[in-house]
Amino acid sequence: MANHKSALKRAGQNEARRMRNRSVKTRVKTVVKEVRQAVAENTGEAVNTQFVEAQATIDKAAKKGVLHKRTAARKVSRLAKLTQKANS
Repeated sequence: MANHKSALKRAGQNEARRMRNRSVKTRVKTVVKEVRQAVAENTGEAVNTQFVEAQATIDKAAKKGVLHKRTAARKVSRLAKLTQKANS
């Protein structure tokens, strides 16, 4: 465990960030799963609304630095491809 005051503070900051990042990552996984589930059930308009919500959530995670911007772009791209295939 940390011995210096600054090291203790840094450990606390790291833990706070870890918890915040964990909740954001979990939310991203959930919205991706919801889009895939909507596509599997072939619910037309729900697919589009779920995709828009997922895109916003993923972009926010990238903006906050939880996800790398290319990782976010890849996830959005794959979901877009999936929803376009489902709509056609």
